[in-house]
Amino acid sequence: MTDYGNELLFGGFLTPDARQPDQVVARARLCEQAGLDLLTFQDHPYQPGFLDTWTLMSYLAAATSRIRLAGNVLNLPLRQPVVLARSVASLDLLSGGRVELGLGTGAFWDAIEANGGRRLTPGQAVDALDEAIRIIREVWAADRRGGVRVDGEHYRVVGAKRGPAPAHPVGIWVGAYKPRLLRLVGRTADGWLPSLAYLPNGPADLAGLNALVDEGAAAAGRDPAEVRRLLNVSGRFTGTGAGFLDGPPRQWVRELTDLVLEHGTSGFVLGTDDPASIQLFAQEVAPGVRELVAAERAGSTAPAAAPPGESTGPAGDTTEPTGTAGAPQGRRETVRVGSVAGLAVTPTPAPEVRHSDHRLWDESTRPVAPPAPTGHVYSPQAQAVGGHLVDVHDHLRRELGEIRDLLDQVRRGVVSAGDARGVLNRMTLRQNNWTLGAYCAAYCTLVTQHHGLEDDAIFPHLRRADPGLVPVIDRLEQEHVVIHEVVEGVDRALVALIGDPGRLTGLQQAVDVLTDTLLSHLSYEEENIVEPLARYGFYPGQL
Repeated sequence: MTDYGNELLFGGFLTPDARQPDQVVARARLCEQAGLDLLTFQDHPYQPGFLDTWTLMSYLAAATSRIRLAGNVLNLPLRQPVVLARSVASLDLLSGGRVELGLGTGAFWDAIEANGGRRLTPGQAVDALDEAIRIIREVWAADRRGGVRVDGEHYRVVGAKRGPAPAHPVGIWVGAYKPRLLRLVGRTADGWLPSLAYLPNGPADLAGLNALVDEGAAAAGRDPAEVRRLLNVSGRFTGTGAGFLDGPPRQWVRELTDLVLEHGTSGFVLGTDDPASIQLFAQEVAPGVRELVAAERAGSTAPAAAPPGESTGPAGDTTEPTGTAGAPQGRRETVRVGSVAGLAVTPTPAPEVRHSDHRLWDESTRPVAPPAPTGHVYSPQAQAVGGHLVDVHDHLRRELGEIRDLLDQVRRGVVSAGDARGVLNRMTLRQNNWTLGAYCAAYCTLVTQHHGLEDDAIFPHLRRADPGLVPVIDRLEQEHVVIHEVVEGVDRALVALIGDPGRLTGLQQAVDVLTDTLLSHLSYEEENIVEPLARYGFYPGQL
């Protein structure tokens, strides 16, 4: 058993689909919203169906604020090392230290050669990577005197200026499977990033491959723990276990924890574009693995006996809960592990002040969910599941507030358009309009994804679990359709504004209707399904 003791990372591996760029951006924002640490993309510059990975990462660095970004892995044969080093350092500086460098030797040589790269043998590809890593580190060493000089067989740099240095120590993570390359990872890299799907025997192969990385590190006088072990994983979230990473979140927690403690894996990157899987991975699996690993590393075996959200002691135990939503916050009262009577999650009331006189439905005709069973006891995990809907809605409410703030900034720009710098102000207004358009598009996509997840997965589960909820769910689905039409109205107003900056009033009216409609709907939904979710979960087998 080998646990290298590195901090745990959890990330997403999204498809850079050029046919649906807005969806890619929306899913990336969802990864950050859900709490993932890392966002990665495959890099196949010869593939016209994919967005260019470096361009996409640069765009997302501006569209996000916290999540780290990396190629998984960048295609070295088509990315010149000096330029790549400066690109990474520049984006790291611009993003506040949020870029890591995933790097690969290349694999699809026909396509690489067709797009101007050189075909290399496996041995040559390893040598080229070795030279490239030396060059990249030399470029980043901006505090050293003299230029960069590497006289390699595949890359020759003769006095290139150093810099810029990145904002933080960027990790160079290499995708590798063969012995020579694995030893190179141990000698020169900061991390090893394979894909579980490429290991013929699955997790059983990790011990032998790790040993080769350790061997390379020891030969270079390095502590093997200096090389982070990451892993691209895939699987399914289901109600019952059917195989490795094919089962409920609590099963994933146990299996990933075993990989940390037995093989030293400290970074897990989930390959999926499914919003529900992203949320479960980020908000149930990641906190659970962190808790069990922390308990094991601290030498405490009692908490590790059960996955997060399941009691490990008698009723009245005062251990803090974990699970879907982490520590209680906001409107939730403190909940202790053990059986707790009463639901400690308060739905958010609809605002008393309305921004528009336009009403799209009669709120007095809304059905009401049947009352909760008398004396029902909610476990800490159930409390967290019920509160998770409020957490998601809180994010939507915050985003809506940011849109309204941004509209106000645009409005002030319009007022100032008549001064002596009118032309510049009009250019700034046009930039603000486009920024607003991009933001609204991403936000509206997020709302649509949230409603799609409810309509496709959560609502059918609740219908089956409690027939008394059917009228409420029918109404919620009807309101989803109305909200979708309101969102399209915002899009139309944005298009009109870009064509005519004087039509800001139309956009303001559309956003006002969206505000009143969405906040009313979110409140109604919380009032009626937070409690059922705390009894039945988001999917069968969760509770």
